[in-house]
Amino acid sequence: MAKRIVVIGAGFGGLSCVRGLSKSDVHVTLIDKENHHLFQPLLYQVATAGLSPADIAWPARSVLRSQRNVSVLMASVESVDTGSKTVVHSAGSTPYDVLVLATGATHSFFAHPEWERHCLGLKTLNDATTARSRILSAFEQAEAAPSEAERDAWLTLVIVGGGPTGVEMAGSLAELSRRTLEDDFRSIDPRKAKIVLLELGPRLLTAFPEKLSQDALDSLQRLGVDVRLNEGVTEISEVGVTVPSGSIPCRTVVWAAGVKASPAAVWLNAEPGPAGRVVVDDHCRVVGHEDVFAIGDTAFFPTEDGKGLPGVAQTAMQQGRYVAGQATRGGDAPFRYRDLGILATIGRSSAVAKIGRSEFSGFFAWAVWIFIHLRSLLTVQSKILVFVQWAWAYLSYSRGARLITRLDRD
Repeated sequence: MAKRIVVIGAGFGGLSCVRGLSKSDVHVTLIDKENHHLFQPLLYQVATAGLSPADIAWPARSVLRSQRNVSVLMASVESVDTGSKTVVHSAGSTPYDVLVLATGATHSFFAHPEWERHCLGLKTLNDATTARSRILSAFEQAEAAPSEAERDAWLTLVIVGGGPTGVEMAGSLAELSRRTLEDDFRSIDPRKAKIVLLELGPRLLTAFPEKLSQDALDSLQRLGVDVRLNEGVTEISEVGVTVPSGSIPCRTVVWAAGVKASPAAVWLNAEPGPAGRVVVDDHCRVVGHEDVFAIGDTAFFPTEDGKGLPGVAQTAMQQGRYVAGQATRGGDAPFRYRDLGILATIGRSSAVAKIGRSEFSGFFAWAVWIFIHLRSLLTVQSKILVFVQWAWAYLSYSRGARLITRLDRD
């Protein structure tokens, strides 16, 4: 009987692993609570009305329909019985010979779970479409506000966290308010919207060299973003955000400050590593389980500096391909991560990039960012549609996905 490999999670790591098994004599079951693969790096563009959800997500069954050794199961995993080698989920149970955990990460509110109900996150399509509706609704509410104080609160949008998501979101919101919406309202001037970016540390984009962090800061400030460094959040409520220097009355808060791993460690009854991740060895095996692998944001892969591998798509994809080989052929060669570089876009014609020893920013970095993201989209149709929308937005400042839907509000 063919070896049974169960992969939990249809993200970058899980999909990479499944595709790496396409020519192997195995049976693969891909389990995910959603029915699609999502290109998470562009979620912020859905949230700010630049792209539609279907531009950055594809049904997993469609993506894998030509791979005959794969079955796709839409179900929520409840537990893993490592004794009987069974995954228990909402649709029943599935036995495995090899298990690959690629379940990604979710938001971490740093011991303040009560903040979650007041914040918008960016991890799923539902997050992005909800954020889009809430952000666009803020301008609608400001238009109808009975007082100047209420109007100002609706026109203040706060982003917590100065990593790539926070920086990209801040830049996109600034362009949305100052260019896309500038002529759409009569009682308010969207250009006067206040975009506030809060970062606890001394600089933005800490994974980037300091010069690029400064370039990103300069670009955001040119866009009119109020960037506040060394400014932690002490309280978030329905009426605003409290920081050590005072309170910020607002109705829209985007959380981009922290992540934690999925409950994979709980399923395995394993001692979690940093951010709740499952600790793995240098072959991506879960410590104490020879037939269970963990990859991407699910795993903590120890490194010499003690920080572990970065939680980016390239890490998950490289580990996915490596584990596909380990699950079928084995081998003694440990996993070696190849750093392909990091990029972040700040807005129109502005980005920062570090690729190899090269560090650059501005228009060229923005062009590289566009090329790499277009190349990474799964389908030719998506590449064409996204390119056309980006080109039109560049020429006209227009964003065609400015929809507030009932589904988003429910």
